[in-house]
Formats: sequence, structure tokens, C-alpha cells
Amino acid sequence: MTTIEKTADDAVREGAGDDGTPLLEVRDLHVEFHTRDGVAKAVNGVNYSVRAGETLAVLGESGSGKSVTAQAIMGILDMPPGRIPQGQILFRGEDMLTMAGEERRKIRGRKIAMIFQDALSALNPVLSVGYQLGEMFRVHEGLSKKDAKAKAIELMDRVRIPAAKERVSDYPHQFSGGMRQRIMIAMAMALEPDLIIADEPTTALDVTVQAQVMDLLAELQREYHMGLILITHDLGVVADVADKIAVMYAGRIVETAPVHELYKRPAHPYTRGLLDSIPRLDRKGQELYAIKGLPPNLLKTPSGCAFNPRCPKAEDICRTDVPALVQVTEQDGTELPGRGSACHFWKETIHG
Repeated sequence: MTTIEKTADDAVREGAGDDGTPLLEVRDLHVEFHTRDGVAKAVNGVNYSVRAGETLAVLGESGSGKSVTAQAIMGILDMPPGRIPQGQILFRGEDMLTMAGEERRKIRGRKIAMIFQDALSALNPVLSVGYQLGEMFRVHEGLSKKDAKAKAIELMDRVRIPAAKERVSDYPHQFSGGMRQRIMIAMAMALEPDLIIADEPTTALDVTVQAQVMDLLAELQREYHMGLILITHDLGVVADVADKIAVMYAGRIVETAPVHELYKRPAHPYTRGLLDSIPRLDRKGQELYAIKGLPPNLLKTPSGCAFNPRCPKAEDICRTDVPALVQVTEQDGTELPGRGSACHFWKETIHG
């Protein structure tokens, strides 16, 4: 690894705790899936970190590797066909990939929890929501059914589900999409974890409910000083809640930045394309921009930069050389903290 690559990786990992250790640190993570058609390289050398009280937003189109990285962190990848050939996932400095299964299970749920994007599929349809919420307390804290039910009602009240005491025995299908997502948040919060991974938590919700869910997550994060990894493809969702952003494409992080810096001056053509494709009031009547082409087939990723077939700035070097994630600077060479770009022509993108 070159010096400048190390500098960029250090920038990605900024955000250590008071003792200098990030709450969670992903280092050079690779995940692949072995299929009959070949090996799909879903994650290719991902590095990122998050500290207590910080929100990292991971952005990208479907198939970019966002959720697979989260599943690897949680230890819920299907293996086989999934495989982690290299990398580290450090939680409070300890590599979870080398832990025994029982040791890792003690972290999952209690220390790291996950909110899944499809609450109706994630919840068991034949068990009441109260039973499913109470299970966390029965299994991890040994509470009786009565006490676990009382805790479930407290949680439902905490995430503002109306008439929680009367609805604790209802089943998932009896709740609206927004209420089911609140139940998923309550389940994740049950044991007051240090870190929550929210995988597309506002998918299929209308704009008003999206805002309510994101406000609730932000409020709970402040109250419990948790780390939060927010996985999404919607730049509009993260603008007011994220501290920093990692943009993924074809299994790699192609840009990192503090949230407001990325919106003001993207340093990768893919990020710029995502921003340009957001509907804006000041462009009323204009044709909505769309990034041409489709995400690459992970069984056969293009040579060089994976984004080159879709990139308006692509040149010959982009088709042959994979760009490293390098430190982004001002025109005078001053380093921009937390900023990295995996583009041969990042200077033209950010300063052009």
C-alpha cells in the first residue's frame, strides 16, 4: 500500500473514541460469493470507521456492496456461498472475524444491532410484536414472560406507538409500514447497543413518515450516544443526520467526506452524478439528470475503474488502472480532513 493510500485510509477512519480507538473499524474487507456462473466480488477492500455518537452514511446504488458489508459486520452472511477471504472487523479494537461463534453472538443484539429495510419480512408474522420484542429480554437478560412483556410495552411507548399497552399483542400485519419500522427500531434499541446499523430504514415509506423515522433515530442516538451506520441510496435522507459519508460503487468506496463538504464539492464523478439526479425546485421544468448505463455485473467487473463505462470524464487510464482512494486536497495542496476520492481525475471534479 502506498503512502498516499495510507493517508486516505487514515482519513476514512477518522473519528476515534476518547481512548483513540474507533467504536467500529472495518479494514480492507473483502466479501465474495461463489456461484455456478463464477465468483461475484461483492466487497473489495472496504475501509471505514464510526465512533460513539457519530453517524456514518454509506451511499450507493443497489448492488454496490453496502448491505453485504453490514451483513459481514453482523455475522449474518450466508456462508457458503458467501466467503470473507481477507479483512478485519474491529469492535472496540477486537476482531470479530476471529471470535468464536458464541462470543460473537453475545455482541450481536447486545452491543451491535441492525434495523432491516423490510420490516414486514424481518418480523415473524405468526408471533405478536410484544412477544418478539420481549424475546430480547428473555434470552439476554433472563426476564420472565410478564416482565419481558412490560419491557416491550415500554419500548413501544418509547418509539411513540399509540396505545402500546393495547397493541402489544397485535401481529406485524396489523401495523402500518411506519409503525412496523418503529417496532424494528424498538427491537434494535432493546438492549441499548453501542452501535446500530440501519439498512435502508425508510424504504417504501412516504416522505412524511420517512422524516418521522429519521427524527426518531436521531433522537435515540443522541439520548444513548450510540454510533449509527445508515445505509441508503437516497442522498436526501442523510443530509440532516449524517456526520460523514462513504460512497460505494461496485464493492469499493469511491469517495469519503464530511456530509456538508460532499454536498458542496463532490470529488468523484459518480457522487456528482448522484447529486445531479436529485430533483430540485430551482430546476423546475428541466429534464431530470440520470447516470447513463447500469451498475456492473460483479461476476465480471470492468477493468480499471469500475465506473468508467458510465463516466463522462473517462479516459484511457480509467480503462486500465484501478484508482486508489487518495487524500483530497485544496488546489494549494492543503489536505481536506476526512476527504478521499478513488478517481484519476478527482482534481478536475472538485476544483473544476
